[in-house]
Amino acid sequence: MQELDVVLDSLRALMNQVGAFLPRLGMALVVLVVGWLVAKAFRFSVVKSLRALNFHVLTERAGIDAFLQQGGTEKDGTDVFGSVAYLLVILASLIIAFNSLGLVQVTDLLGKVLLFVPKLLVAMLVLVFGSYFAGFAGNAVAGYCRSAGISDGELLGRLMQYGIMAFVVLLAIDHLEIGGGLIQKTFLILLGGVVVGLALSFGLGGRDRAAALIERWFPREGDDAPSDRPR
Repeated sequence: MQELDVVLDSLRALMNQVGAFLPRLGMALVVLVVGWLVAKAFRFSVVKSLRALNFHVLTERAGIDAFLQQGGTEKDGTDVFGSVAYLLVILASLIIAFNSLGLVQVTDLLGKVLLFVPKLLVAMLVLVFGSYFAGFAGNAVAGYCRSAGISDGELLGRLMQYGIMAFVVLLAIDHLEIGGGLIQKTFLILLGGVVVGLALSFGLGGRDRAAALIERWFPREGDDAPSDRPR
């Protein structure tokens, strides 16, 4: 008889715990559904607002849309920003839902991810505006070289664009604060290796070409002046 009472008491305690947990589970499910609807509406409003501000034109001229299409997706940069906004609301909903269930560890983990999303948005904005400025600066250098009669203006414009893009990527990675500076140091080492390799290959393998380019870009004054020496 005592064993039956023990089993009944355990079953009664279990039912009480289930009865106390079900309302919280229902509340969490309601929060998730409402959060999903709010996230879809927020993504729609963000995409519409950005397109109204012609942000898609900026991403297209910056080369972001072409880069995404090469990756096999039909979305443009504006859709990516809308997806990040959608993720932001979903994470907030998950934090509220898991907090109501008493899952503190999961809530702390999602909170760290939620704090990372604004940094991701800023880094994406840095890439977009930096890419646009890099393209603008490269075209400006190429146009100036063409007007100045420098035949290698396209090459100089490309070098200017790639140099600015390397700096922009470094800024974006630094803002994300990933790896405690390891990624930035690795990127700088690789960039320095590429620059040194190009300098060595250009200096050792193309000395004559380098001399011709320097002579073409910066001609000496005595070369164009008529010679006064007797023939």
